[in-house]
Amino acid sequence: MSKKSSGYAVRSLIALAVASAFPLHAAMAAEAAAAATGQPAADAPDTATKGQLETVIVTAQRRAENIKDVPMSIATLKGDKLDVLTSAGADIRFLAGRSPSVNVESDYGRTFPRFYIRGLGNIDFDLNASQPVGLVMDDVVMENSMLKDFPVFDVDQIEVLRGPQGTLFGRNSPAGVIKLDSAKPVFKTEGYVNLGYGKDGMKSAEGAYNLPVSDTVALRFSGQTQRRDNFVHNPLPTGTQDFEGYKDSAARIQLLVKPNRDMSALLNFHVRDLDGTGTLFRANIIKPGTNELVDNFDYNSYPSDGLNTQHLKTKGGSARLRWDLPGVTLHSITGFEALELYSGADVDGGYGASYHLPSGPVKPIPFSLETADFIPHHKQLTQEFRAESNTKDALQWIAGVFYFKEHVQIDSIGFDTFANHAQYPGYTTQSQDANSWAVFGTLNYAVSDKLKLRGGVRYTNDKKDFVATRVEPGSIGPQTIHNSTNNVSWDLSGTYTLDKDTNLFSRIATGYRAPSIQGRLYGPTDVPSMADSEKAVSIEAGIKQDLFDRRARLSASVYDYRVKNKQLTAGSGSINMNRQINADKAVGHGVELEFQANLADGLSASLGSSYNYTEIQDPNLYVKVCGSPCTVTNATGPFPGTAWINGNPLPRAPKWQHNFTLKYSKPVGDGELYAFTDWTYRTTYNDFLYAAKEYAVKPLTQGGLRVGYKWDRYEVALYGRNITNQVEAQAAIDINNLTGIVNEPRTYGVTFKATF
Repeated sequence: MSKKSSGYAVRSLIALAVASAFPLHAAMAAEAAAAATGQPAADAPDTATKGQLETVIVTAQRRAENIKDVPMSIATLKGDKLDVLTSAGADIRFLAGRSPSVNVESDYGRTFPRFYIRGLGNIDFDLNASQPVGLVMDDVVMENSMLKDFPVFDVDQIEVLRGPQGTLFGRNSPAGVIKLDSAKPVFKTEGYVNLGYGKDGMKSAEGAYNLPVSDTVALRFSGQTQRRDNFVHNPLPTGTQDFEGYKDSAARIQLLVKPNRDMSALLNFHVRDLDGTGTLFRANIIKPGTNELVDNFDYNSYPSDGLNTQHLKTKGGSARLRWDLPGVTLHSITGFEALELYSGADVDGGYGASYHLPSGPVKPIPFSLETADFIPHHKQLTQEFRAESNTKDALQWIAGVFYFKEHVQIDSIGFDTFANHAQYPGYTTQSQDANSWAVFGTLNYAVSDKLKLRGGVRYTNDKKDFVATRVEPGSIGPQTIHNSTNNVSWDLSGTYTLDKDTNLFSRIATGYRAPSIQGRLYGPTDVPSMADSEKAVSIEAGIKQDLFDRRARLSASVYDYRVKNKQLTAGSGSINMNRQINADKAVGHGVELEFQANLADGLSASLGSSYNYTEIQDPNLYVKVCGSPCTVTNATGPFPGTAWINGNPLPRAPKWQHNFTLKYSKPVGDGELYAFTDWTYRTTYNDFLYAAKEYAVKPLTQGGLRVGYKWDRYEVALYGRNITNQVEAQAAIDINNLTGIVNEPRTYGVTFKATF
């Protein structure tokens, strides 16, 4: 190793030690937020020479900045890595484990993703559920969970903002924000087409076409369509016979109008249409007393007597206006979203009578549970006005107002499996009108060339009007909840430059989630449940460093948080119903590490790792446990069928997560031959608030491989996902039958891409 390289390595280790020992409470209390400089990402120059890593520009603080200068733990995904991870028709769940402390899962298949950052998430399956992780697509917050899974295509960059984002984003984001930015129109003709074919009849087509209409107007059309054949089959004579196929199409059109250098208007309209099947709930697949799948488990066989179908349509649009005036830039962001959903499944996951297959007898389940949820009406309107300084002064500022309005109706119905799936006469309907407004502001001050401070504050007012009714002979309700809350969130942060390659940062931030309400009414004594608002305080410190003449990059952080009145979702034993509850508090702490490097000509790698410790702290909190026999390991609660959960980790929050990528490329002929492999690993987690042997999910390692050849404007590649074919139960339904949900098995295929 050269003397210069040794110096970089020593400084890196010293900086890591400083970051780990950083006096969080004292330092953060004295820091406010830093002068944001930089130009829009589309215009930001990258002066990297051959072998150097490109500069990463992010908009985590609502300004375009070098990621190294932002005092926050941030991860990004873009370019080739994003193309690889979205192979094989992957939906947004591909983000699980791809950056430290991030998990994504769903009980609805390709819809209703549930995000977790640093262990904070929500396992609620009700369609009115809120989440502590916000998702922002093209500067518009997507509140309803059915909006959070819009297909990822023609995306410029994904940013993962870890920790509370209560100041600039604000809307229910005490855990963090996932931010997606679509590729925007530009004033040149360009585009691409990407075609794929794979296992189980997987067919995909994605493309974009950018058209400059004039010197001041540009259009960008982009779209994606995916088709997969059914490949799971029902060996029994009743119910849906074939599963896991789908048709999923989405499109986006953007219009950029830029009459002069000081003004622009970006209009966006997008739609999606999904037809397929929902999650397969598989009865009796977990061995009693263990977390192992039963012997001879067959992914492609699903004995069931119920129906399974899912249809989702979404549409939305936005108008983003910008005016650059002397000393100040004005923004207006208007967003509208709407959706319609029908999702029905055989929740019991089995067969209600004895039946014998050639392979042996099918174990009957004790009762039938076939249900459907649908959203016949939904609309969301958001409006933000924001002003920001655009000078090069040491003091910079942002100020704005935000308005949110949403109406949603949710109907839940049941079917009599043994009467030709006839709908039961009773059903539950929920309706909620939510209104929220906020004012916010931040100050960034460059104390010196080395020290930059930032600070922000946001006042939020939330109102919800909720009505739940059980419609049947002897109807229940209407039962109403009217709730109004307000909150002040704030953050203080700072960056200190050790040298031109090394920044230390620290941050203290608060976040807030409005009360959550749901009302699945099954009997005359049922009432809607509400969890009070939760408030988070998080402190973190870390280092961001370029190494070896920008051929490597390191980011490391340590954090500690406390969530007061943590909103949790408790099951109801043997009934398909959740209840909202609050724990006195939940705490967590951990470490996150990201490293990427160009190791040699044509060889690059990345590594991400996180340790997350979480704990529920409420000595008086107990919940109902599984409705069918399972091996609960918590102490028995005050009533039969309950358990104490004080001291348990948060559900679906693995302690350790690791990810790794390695790419090798070599010139061959007139092009480039490359191979790219990616791997993720996570440790065990509890499915539910209580602990049980059957519902302690096993550790999981999954890998992918892509081998391709690029030449001129073309690329052809072979890919494989989950190449070692690791299949385990990833989630469960605990009301009966040791019912599990498993991850998808190995898949593979070929893609062809052409650009122009």
